Amino acid sequence: MMENTKHEKVSLGIFPTPVQRLENISRALGTQVYIKRDDMTGIGLGGNKVRKLEYLLADAKAKGAQIIFTTGGAQSNHAMLTAAAARKLGMTPILILKKRGVTARQGNQLLEHLMGVDVRFMDTNDYADIYEEMDRVGQASGLPYYKIPCGGSNALGTLGYVDCVKELREQGAEFDHIICAEGSGGTMAGLALGAKLYMPGARVTGMMVDSDPFEEITLRLMREAAALLGVAVNVSAQDFDLRDLCGPGYAIASEEGNAAVSMMASQEGLFLDPVYTGKAFAGLIAMAKEGAFKPDDRVLFLHSGGAGGLFAIEM
Repeated sequence: MMENTKHEKVSLGIFPTPVQRLENISRALGTQVYIKRDDMTGIGLGGNKVRKLEYLLADAKAKGAQIIFTTGGAQSNHAMLTAAAARKLGMTPILILKKRGVTARQGNQLLEHLMGVDVRFMDTNDYADIYEEMDRVGQASGLPYYKIPCGGSNALGTLGYVDCVKELREQGAEFDHIICAEGSGGTMAGLALGAKLYMPGARVTGMMVDSDPFEEITLRLMREAAALLGVAVNVSAQDFDLRDLCGPGYAIASEEGNAAVSMMASQEGLFLDPVYTGKAFAGLIAMAKEGAFKPDDRVLFLHSGGAGGLFAIEM
């Protein structure tokens, strides 16, 4: 199962990111908990999208794009990081965001303002409307443009998290469980495919923070990413687990998520966010309390970033 298809990347992040043992939380939860610090990927405020953007923006550059479009909610970490990376590479970012969440100049909206980014809001629940608007704006500009989907979650972006598991193996790390937030599918799909290829002893669990059909999305992205890599693997829903941590709704803080954010901050001095990583860590805590982990299990939590949103969402 060797990779035989090469896909170009641009250098945006600082890799490998550290793996740290969470000493206090390990004692509290009765298992061996580690954290992969993908909040330290080195551009913007860091986060998981940087691994995806290295592939996506390399493709954009190869196609001669001058304008980079992407989307998400008003406080999208992905949109902010896409804008930062595009600026770094000399491209013009245009963000067309759903008018959902905190649109005031705080959190990621403040960061986008500091970068001088063109941010536009659409009052729609359908991303198809937004992708149509991207084409309208792009064609009207007369410049070559490139559309990156919500979360960078397509097959090419998914390769970034296949790389992450390969990186873990190269760091000499082996885990029994890998836990991440599942918000658009690409990170989870990459970790699940990467585990099949590089760490088959690891069980990957995605903590769903939205209400999308994530089993279907994860399977599709795993299969499409495997095809890009040219690897022959049989992918099924038995390759990963999903758990609903959406709570009161996407981008709405939950009681369990807020408690998890406070636990990580007070026990380890690390900061999660209430939309993604806080809810995902709440899922890990619940699994530990249910006895899902043995005392000597090595459990890895992916810190996928999101610091910008911490300063915009009421908790």
